[in-house]
Amino acid sequence: MHDRYMPTGEVLDIDGTRVHAHQEGAGPDVILLHGAGGNTRDFCFDLMGRLTPDFRVTSFDRPGLGHTDPLHPDGESPFEQAEILERAAARMGLGPALLVGHSFGGTVALAWALDHPDRAAAVVSLAGAAMPWPGGLGPWYALASSPFGAAVVIPLVSAFAPRALAHQTIERIFDPDPVPEGYAEHIAIELSMRPDSLRANTRQVNGLKPHIRAMAARYDELKMPIEILHGDADRIVPIEVHSRPLAARVPSANLIELHGVGHMPHHARPEAAVAAIHRAARRAGLRAGD
Repeated sequence: MHDRYMPTGEVLDIDGTRVHAHQEGAGPDVILLHGAGGNTRDFCFDLMGRLTPDFRVTSFDRPGLGHTDPLHPDGESPFEQAEILERAAARMGLGPALLVGHSFGGTVALAWALDHPDRAAAVVSLAGAAMPWPGGLGPWYALASSPFGAAVVIPLVSAFAPRALAHQTIERIFDPDPVPEGYAEHIAIELSMRPDSLRANTRQVNGLKPHIRAMAARYDELKMPIEILHGDADRIVPIEVHSRPLAARVPSANLIELHGVGHMPHHARPEAAVAAIHRAARRAGLRAGD
């Protein structure tokens, strides 16, 4: 693989499963969990550098994405992802941490907090998926996660889809906010366009709703501080379906709504994301500088 796409951090062996972790900084622990189809590079583009003066920041590639192995071929649940990442965090000697997740990563952060509350000093959800949604996800996810789609359609998409289409997908994810200059090149689109990554992502997303339904039934267990940052123009993970009901359900949750912001609040309003993480640290009693 071209050097551009090589791991940027440590690759751990967790009983035969490779887990990629990029770590920088010093201080209380922050764990960053990327969204669907992404990798650690999303956070390394900007947010990590804003946090490292005050925190030890560890960004994980979730299973099946970036440079972390899939756990099995059926699409890893948020709980399964949290479990392998908990073992990686323990191997790295991380302490109680602020679990910060974007989109699908927000779901994994909540699952991690439910199953390992001692790890989760606080949770910060950046446009995270948190509640069951009405309807389905459309024909692409159903087709791509089927045996035929996995064997035939995904390799064709990986090999022949124009990379201009990938850039258009990034623009749709950011909409209505602009894509930061250099972002598409920095995140290495080729990592997400590999057949194995496409298979893992589509199966994780297509199978997510039942797991979120099971999680929602346990939200009364969440006692740690929760900070939620969500744009009211997000049409991928709509705020009215996810973050507003979560905030109404969990007494420890504090929701900050960003007017006119889409699905990438940590890029559109990075200062608000940093403020939410510092707020969570103060609420959790973790010192983050003076």
